[in-house]
Amino acid sequence: MKKVLFIILIFFISFSCKNQEEPASKEKVATIKQNAFAIIIHGGAGTILKENLSIEKEKAYKLKLEAAVRTGYAILKNGGTSQQAVVKTIQVMEASPLFNAGKGAVFTHKETNELDASFMDGETLNAGAVAGVMNVKSPIELAVKIMTDSEHVMLSGSGASAFAKEKGLEMVDPSYFYTERRFKSLQRIKNSIKTELNKDDKKAAFYDSDIKNAKFGTVGCVALDKNGNIAAGTSTGGMTNKRWGRIGDAPIIGSGTYANNKTCGVSSTGWGEYFIRSQVAYDISAQMEYKNRSLKEATKDVIQNKLTKLGGTGGVVALDKNGNMSFEFNTAGMYRASMDAQGELIVKIYKE
Repeated sequence: MKKVLFIILIFFISFSCKNQEEPASKEKVATIKQNAFAIIIHGGAGTILKENLSIEKEKAYKLKLEAAVRTGYAILKNGGTSQQAVVKTIQVMEASPLFNAGKGAVFTHKETNELDASFMDGETLNAGAVAGVMNVKSPIELAVKIMTDSEHVMLSGSGASAFAKEKGLEMVDPSYFYTERRFKSLQRIKNSIKTELNKDDKKAAFYDSDIKNAKFGTVGCVALDKNGNIAAGTSTGGMTNKRWGRIGDAPIIGSGTYANNKTCGVSSTGWGEYFIRSQVAYDISAQMEYKNRSLKEATKDVIQNKLTKLGGTGGVVALDKNGNMSFEFNTAGMYRASMDAQGELIVKIYKE
């Protein structure tokens, strides 16, 4: 009888301990999930070859990428939101002449700078975008303001500028965006076009070649904060020598930018027309949601398979709800960087 009572006592003690341990285990899991955060950025993709980049220029790009990603990382580490991290990180790159966004934006055929940007909130699926503005210092800030302070998703041109001014955003003279490097790039392309246009039999072929070889790129950022919210943003000057108010993928939600807390956040860079036709950013999220694919599987399929078969070039940075990150591109290089919750920093340029 004593033996039976002893066994029953042991059973109840074991059961009681299990019940006490279970809540602690759940709390631990919740803490881990709450503390998971990460940030990933890009500064454009294209024919970026080591032999074409001086040691000094390579160092400059890496230092600026690191400065940008650390800006967002500090915000996330201190409990800031993914929206704050994305905006402040992109603004670091918008203020640098190194990147094709903001201060370093490329020139149009008319020798102006026309800027595009977009932002998406993965928690609410709300979004804001701007296209073709010429006097707003920070297009990504304007994109967010359109999301939060208007009933619209996208504004363009003079109307977007009027909205920005009304909301108190910093306005600048268009000359603020002038950089000698970008202006000379435009002149080289224009001179090449003049030369080729004298060869009538190659006129059509050259126009296509001009588009393919023109500098095009963006800056972008995706962040996951400690509350599990994902945000994504993209900002660009578009394509060198663009005409007729051309708009690429950067301000198009689903093409250049997408974020959904259920799946991931994505920012794209590359030949915008193909990213628009492929809805690259949304496609990655959709594959994760409806095909149950991992972030890596989805980004690889969209960029290396679907986009490549269509003839598009470029890449994405993406970050899922668990903090997993992906750099995926089908070009020679992509300026990129990331940091995770453990503070591991990655800064790369070339394909490795």
